[in-house]
Formats: sequence, C-alpha cells, structure tokens
Amino acid sequence: MDRSCTLVDIDYPIIQGGMVWCSGWRLASAVSRAGGLGLLGAGSMHPDTLREHIHKMKKATNRPWGVNVPLMYPEIDQLMVILIEEKVKIVLTSAGSPKRFTPMLHQAGMKVAHVVSSSKFAAKCEEAGVDAIVAEGFEAGGHNGREETTTLTLIPQVRRSTSLPLIAAGGIGSGEAMLAVMALGAEGVQIGTLFALSTESSASEAFKQRCLSLEEGGTMLSLKKLSPTRLVKNDLYDRLAEAEARGAEAEELKLILGQAAAKRGIFEGIINEGELEIGQIASSVREICPAGDIIVRLMKDFRRAQMNLSSLNW
Repeated sequence: MDRSCTLVDIDYPIIQGGMVWCSGWRLASAVSRAGGLGLLGAGSMHPDTLREHIHKMKKATNRPWGVNVPLMYPEIDQLMVILIEEKVKIVLTSAGSPKRFTPMLHQAGMKVAHVVSSSKFAAKCEEAGVDAIVAEGFEAGGHNGREETTTLTLIPQVRRSTSLPLIAAGGIGSGEAMLAVMALGAEGVQIGTLFALSTESSASEAFKQRCLSLEEGGTMLSLKKLSPTRLVKNDLYDRLAEAEARGAEAEELKLILGQAAAKRGIFEGIINEGELEIGQIASSVREICPAGDIIVRLMKDFRRAQMNLSSLNW
C-alpha cells in the first residue's frame, strides 16, 4: 500500500479537496465512508460553523477525515484552537507558509499536509516539518499558484525536490489521470472538481448545472494581481478580464468583485454576477453523482488502465 494511504489510514489514495462552499460534512463524510479522505473546507466557514461541521462529521463517520485550512483565513488563530480542542487528526493547510503552525499541530497529535504550486515551496515545506505535500497544477479550480505550472510538469519536479509522500492535484478527473500522475511520482491524488459537482456537495444546484454545461476553455485563470483564481466565464469574469487587460490595480479588481463573490456564485447560485470557481476538468463532467459512486468509478478505471498498460509489448 502506498504512503498516502498508510499515512492517514484510508483504503484508496483519493483525497477530496476542501473546497469553499462545497465541502461540508455531508460531502466529507460520504467520501470518508467510501474509503477516501474527506475534508471539511474551513475557508468558507466561520469558527462556530466549523465546530458544528466537525461535530456532525464525528457522528456521520468513524473513518479518517480532516480539515482544509487556508492560512490566509482572517481568524486563523481561532480556527487552529478549534482543531486542537476538537482533536482533529488530519489537517491540510494552503495559501501561506506552514512553518508557523505545523509544530503546534504536531504537538496536538495531528498529521499535516501542505498544498504547493512549485518544487521550491515543496522543499520549504519539508524543512518546515510537514508530513506530506500536495502539489497542485494550475488546471485546478479556485486559488492557484502564480507559476501557472501544469500538473504533469509540476509532479516530477516536486518529486525530485522532496522525499515526503506526494499527492497530485489539478486536472485529475479519471482513473487514467490518477495512473498518469502516479507514473510521474505521486502516491495519491487530491480531487476537487468531481466532488464539487457531486450529489453531497453543498454548492447550489444552479452552480453545478452551469459547470456541467462547460466546454473546453470554459474556465480561465483570473485575478492575477490579487490571488490567481480559475473562474468560469460569466458577466463578472468579463468585467474582471476587461479591467485586467487595461492594467487595473488590485483595489479596482476588489471593487468589481464586491463582497462574498464566491459565496454568491457557488453557494447562492447567482450565476452571472458570482465568482464561479471550478477546475478545467469540469468540461468532462456531464452528470451529478454520489461521492461514493465517484470513488468506485475512479478506482475501477484506475485498475483497468493499469491492466491495459501492463499488456503493452514494446
């Protein structure tokens, strides 16, 4: 069994992304019960809301699960206290340096993985003492690295830069894609888009249906002067793109976005004026399925792809 499974005691090397406005206790518990690692997405939760979802997770499953915490979160210290008080076992951090919090989380008995977009930051994470690396290519939805490195380029470079267990993320939507990144050195995958569009996702039905209709090229990387974010093309995206093209600075982009743009788009389903974050692989998704069925299909296709490759005789 690979290190990604043994590290967190799961059956399959599949981690569900802790996506804002999608990853509540229903989705995370469904993924964990199916043998993957479900994650609560703390980035869109107030501290009291996170505690509520943690309590519901404890009742919903006795399988391993964790919490994704963006380190840029305004109330980060309060969230960390909650994770320790509630004895959460697994934490994935992102959007910042893990150096400050990793020792504290380890002292509380937690496993810590950190999301990176370059081999340089992967090496820094190993120095910071994390237990695993999630390397995310720019195909991914939501907030992205500034390097715009694709997953197939990123994974082998990160593999050379660190000896830690390596999880691949970004653009992975099939068992065949899982096999491809593992051939490059990954030991597991983190999947966001497929689970964001699952039955148990807390995203609005309007958001899910809009994403199901996407064709190739239906998402673009935007907001490079703020925090690079992959968005579905809509009226809000068009205004942001026009502003960026004429050199608008960060403050103007913030004004165009307005308050709670991701909540408007993903959770409330205001499709034209909300921030619709989703990965490139959404263009291959055509139906909403239960999270457990997604994991079964991924593993079935992964094993078939393994067999097909083993039969090649070159």
